[in-house]
Amino acid sequence: MGSDDLDVTIQIPEPVSRCQETGLDPERRERGNQQPVVILLGWGGCTDKNLSKYSAIYFNRGCIVIRYTAPWQMAFFAEPFGIPSLRGPAKKLLELLFDYEIEKKPLLFHVFSNAGVMLYRYVVDLIHTHRQFSHLRVVGTIFDSAPGNSNVVGALRALSTILENKRPALRVFLLLAFALAAILVKLLLAPITAIFHINYYDALMKQSSRWPELYLYSKADRIIRASDIEHMVVARLEQQVLVRAVDFSASAHVSHLRDYPTYYTSLCLSFLYNCVHM
Repeated sequence: MGSDDLDVTIQIPEPVSRCQETGLDPERRERGNQQPVVILLGWGGCTDKNLSKYSAIYFNRGCIVIRYTAPWQMAFFAEPFGIPSLRGPAKKLLELLFDYEIEKKPLLFHVFSNAGVMLYRYVVDLIHTHRQFSHLRVVGTIFDSAPGNSNVVGALRALSTILENKRPALRVFLLLAFALAAILVKLLLAPITAIFHINYYDALMKQSSRWPELYLYSKADRIIRASDIEHMVVARLEQQVLVRAVDFSASAHVSHLRDYPTYYTSLCLSFLYNCVHM
């Protein structure tokens, strides 16, 4: 399969047996036919164990769950500098739906931080431009701690967290390399790279998708500015997209589930149910 080399985890609930299915009332059988697929796109440096806490929200309710985190090197040392390294993984991720013959089911994306957004922008682009993916039934997207616009300080904080277990010398070298490259691109190369490669934030703001969106963020986030998310929300509302935004106020970057588990879970599930049954 074209997606064999993708480091992805797939959870598929046990199928309902034919005997069980015939015993269901028509409404419950219809819900079975509407079994959603939820794709989780992790943040930079996220582990599969990290994402499993989120996938449990959906898997325990009978959803098929796919979780994938793009290599952090692509998110920090390729995409911000105009190299579309995540287009390939995005295509393989969508091909996975066909590999498992689940491409006709309602599809929800749960996207974390800018690393997830960088990948998601190509997913959306492929759905709108690639004939194979044009019939996918996307019902909604949840953004957790994203998207943030160009923010070198926030990016350095995120990269520092990812590298905290690396050797000190390597950590310092990579942080300096990223900072210098980011400044160079912003001051000298931005007008040139913009001609060939629109950045992920602007791409999302101008995307033609119209399915509902839920933004979960916090003004206490020190990596992604709340104002960037609020600016995106306003822009999407102006495009007649059904949008809801929830400010958790006190929780840190991608820590809303940890700090508010019941509220976070209820928001995600309510959004999913509403999107699938609209």
